[in-house]
Amino acid sequence: MKRFITNCVNCPGPNPGQAIRDMVDSAQTITRRTFLRHVGRRNLELHEKALEYAGCPSQGLTMAQDWHVSYYKGVFRGKPVVYFVHSAIEYIFA
Repeated sequence: MKRFITNCVNCPGPNPGQAIRDMVDSAQTITRRTFLRHVGRRNLELHEKALEYAGCPSQGLTMAQDWHVSYYKGVFRGKPVVYFVHSAIEYIFA
């Protein structure tokens, strides 16, 4: 399973902006289902809670229902990754 490594706001290392741009430029869109196969439901739940999504539709908006969230696969600093974008912030899992 892939684990969260960074997001574009807190990206460490040399030239983080270019590393993010390179990843985004070569990324391919994937479905939420494919994303979950790579990261596991439990790993994503932590981010859903931090982003204040509801746990189920009866409690409010869930991340799965939010059409503003998108999912991708790509390469980040030479590593295959998957990531999701929420409010123009990439959350990267490797």
